[in-house]
Amino acid sequence: MELQTASREELIRIILTQQALIEALHEKITALQGDGAPDDGDAVPDDKDPPPESVDETSKSTPEWVKPNRPQKERKPRRKRKQGYARKRSKPTRQEFHAVDACRSCGGQLGGGWVKRKREVLHIPLAPAEVIEHGFIERRCPVCDERQTPKAEKVLKEEVIGKHRVSIQTMSIIASLREEGRLPIATVQWILQSFFDLELSRGEIVEILHVVSEQAQKEVDAIKEEIRRGTVVHRDETTWRENGQNGYLWGFSTPEACYFEYSMSRSGQMVEDMMGKAPDTTMVCDFYGAYNRHTGPLQRCWTHLLRDIHKLKEKYPEDEAVQVWGLAVHQLYLEACQYRERHREDADWEVRFEAKLCFEERLKRLCEPSLGQDVPQRVLCQRCIWFLKQLFVFVVNLRVPPDNNAAERAIRPLTVARKISGGTRSPKGSKTKSVLATLFATWKLRGLDPLISCRQLLAAP
Repeated sequence: MELQTASREELIRIILTQQALIEALHEKITALQGDGAPDDGDAVPDDKDPPPESVDETSKSTPEWVKPNRPQKERKPRRKRKQGYARKRSKPTRQEFHAVDACRSCGGQLGGGWVKRKREVLHIPLAPAEVIEHGFIERRCPVCDERQTPKAEKVLKEEVIGKHRVSIQTMSIIASLREEGRLPIATVQWILQSFFDLELSRGEIVEILHVVSEQAQKEVDAIKEEIRRGTVVHRDETTWRENGQNGYLWGFSTPEACYFEYSMSRSGQMVEDMMGKAPDTTMVCDFYGAYNRHTGPLQRCWTHLLRDIHKLKEKYPEDEAVQVWGLAVHQLYLEACQYRERHREDADWEVRFEAKLCFEERLKRLCEPSLGQDVPQRVLCQRCIWFLKQLFVFVVNLRVPPDNNAAERAIRPLTVARKISGGTRSPKGSKTKSVLATLFATWKLRGLDPLISCRQLLAAP
């Protein structure tokens, strides 16, 4: 019987016959399994096999060096959202329609139809870079017989910088890959060649970064002045090597700007040169003595202090005095944070100032008994007394946080870059690194796209 020409009733009979045959085969398989050998659960144990209670359970346990599995928590019913957050379809730039030309069953020709469903495919074309050749036509004036030729600096001022052969957009892409993408020069070179069929030497890529740095000097100076006028400034520094010599990258940051500068010195003179006379600016920093040069208020980082206290408690786990003192200091810090949150809406700062004096007195009473004593917490107690007036500024000034996490987050990319690359090779390279880090970190804080911002900066007159 030909299935293609069979009627509906004939097809139904064939299906029922096949179902009956399949059920008969299932019954035969079940019967054969019942008459076979016993499974592992019914097997008779061999005399040579050890009894179940003598099996070494440790052989099946997880090794000590393997991190244990996280205990499974009971899943609560998912809360219904007010609105859906499903991925929205993008606006298509090209549409392609697909249809079946011939019937799969009888081979008949098909035509017309309608869109049954759609599928979105995101595709990045590998387009080679354009090589634009600009020709400058010279013309003769019929009146005065003078020759006129357009000036390249005027015609191409929004496309290239000076006499460079690389466009502003290409420079922006290279700078973004290097700084925002944190890619090595060799990787940037590979991306340009593989994705855009653009061959540039490593030296030319480095020179492009220098050009971007020079063009951005005015913008960086404006960022520096903005930080100087800030009411709260976070400070931190990290080591940086220049041509094998140790130096430091100093970082100054506010909620909307970052500024980095390289220096061979770690002295407090750098703080004076950067901030100048700023008695109204509160600086958040760690306990490094160079920050004492600042003429305004200081808020010392509680995270650094609590981290050192935690290390001390781990070093002396059996010393009850150390454990009690460390817990008391931590609890005092938590009380200060809770008080700050409760009185955040208070307009009268004098109330918070009285609370600040109270917290300072309580910390002083916790630390004074250990001063001059041969106890492990003596050094940290002395630190608390020295910086007593600089530990609870955040209680009075609500713009000041109790920790220096903002500076730590700002300078961490530079620390990672130094560990990977080893630093820079020349003063010019250190200057370029500082400028680019300042620009891209500031754009990130302001929520700006780095590629667009860099292109606008280079195209500005």
